[in-house]
Amino acid sequence: MELKQLRCFLAVAEELHFGRAAARLNMLPTALGRQVRLLEEELGTPLLRRTTRQVATTPAGAALAGEARAILEHAAMAARMVRGLAQAPGGPLRIGAIDSAAAGLLPDLLARFRAAHPEIDIRLVEAKSVEILPQLRSGRLDLGFIRPPPAAEPGLAFRWLLQEHPVAALPRRHPLASRRHLRLAELAELPLILPPRRTRPHSHDGVMRLFAGLGLSPRVAQEAEEKQTIVNLVAAGIGIAVLPEWAARMRVPGVVFRPVGLPEGVSLPEWGLGVAWDDRTPCAARALFLATLDTPMPPESSPARQTERQGKPAAPGGREPVKSPP
Repeated sequence: MELKQLRCFLAVAEELHFGRAAARLNMLPTALGRQVRLLEEELGTPLLRRTTRQVATTPAGAALAGEARAILEHAAMAARMVRGLAQAPGGPLRIGAIDSAAAGLLPDLLARFRAAHPEIDIRLVEAKSVEILPQLRSGRLDLGFIRPPPAAEPGLAFRWLLQEHPVAALPRRHPLASRRHLRLAELAELPLILPPRRTRPHSHDGVMRLFAGLGLSPRVAQEAEEKQTIVNLVAAGIGIAVLPEWAARMRVPGVVFRPVGLPEGVSLPEWGLGVAWDDRTPCAARALFLATLDTPMPPESSPARQTERQGKPAAPGGREPVKSPP
């Protein structure tokens, strides 16, 4: 048995859905199904019952699920131990960050941390939340700035930092571009550019849930994965986009960003931002960096103030620090 096969099987056994399990592991459902079939062939017994309506574990699959979870956890602990022994006491602090954090939150934090601790080297990896989480579990990263995990991750601590607000990216010549603030209902009939759910579940679901809160279904004209690509498509007139507020920092000719008011009672947990780490593994540099988060940010260097100086509208209320998830 290979660890990859066990990881794939366990994801399906826990999700009971190949599509959700594939999104969790950031892989195609066909590739996921192949790994599970290889494991079943090696063991000589079905592990899952598949129908057109549901997936369920067989008795053998249910028994293997617990063993697979323990095997994967022991493998991750062994990897963390070896990496910890190989890392010098003054080794680098390895940070993973999604695009929102890398563009909006981390630059000031990194500058402040480097000024206070110039002796600590920082290695920054930009990736998606679904890619950062397994690297935290395996010890390849010390900190991860990510969207809130959909469920509690065993062994991982998560600290909620802030809630981002939506902005609309519009072609400069669009009739709504002259407005200072927009209502979501005004955007529902416009062609929308949206990230695909398979690779960007947080971004996709956040936008769709906004419109669903008004009982509306947006008209999706185009899918694109990267924020820069989405904004360039807006500039080309393909459609409009609803993005987290940090995207307003991107300077793309022919595009304007306008704050979008949220419907009453609608929150955006998918656009929350926080930091995660493996609390079973001590790391002095990580503790120092987490302490930096407790130091108030100077007003002149805050993301909202910088956005105002760049001549771009800030979202209603700017960035809103949140101590606990909504």
